[in-house]
Amino acid sequence: MPTNVLFVCLGNICRSPTAHGIFQRKVEQAGLRDSVLIESAGTGPWHVGKSPDARAQAKALERGYDLSALIAQQVSPQDFERFDYILAMDESNLEELQLIAPEHYRGHLGLFLDFAPASGHREVPDPYYGGDQGFELVLDLVEEASDGLLNEIKSRSA
Repeated sequence: MPTNVLFVCLGNICRSPTAHGIFQRKVEQAGLRDSVLIESAGTGPWHVGKSPDARAQAKALERGYDLSALIAQQVSPQDFERFDYILAMDESNLEELQLIAPEHYRGHLGLFLDFAPASGHREVPDPYYGGDQGFELVLDLVEEASDGLLNEIKSRSA
């Protein structure tokens, strides 16, 4: 049975697709492509059907992560039936997820950066209104948290 992971931010065009693309590649490099299924979504509907932000795509591609095939979608209550890990990029989106989470949800609902305790950050900051440095920081934080999450998933399935 595969482990299903959902990354969530506000609009699903910057942070969560970046996490999706980076974690996908790390999973593939670990030889777990068929064991871990990954998606990303936003708590808001504004960008549904759109590609990730061009700046996020460009910065990710500089590090070898291709986000071009990803399409924004909105979180739905059914996601709590499908995903073992639902990971928010920040406290605000985590609160939104907690509001729609059914009482019976037994998966892991939390902040993505809980898997990067040494990062010095609790939240992945939204780079949308900033410059290139914001997108670089997102990449750094997401790479670190992806390693931590992958280690947890591997240890649980061992």
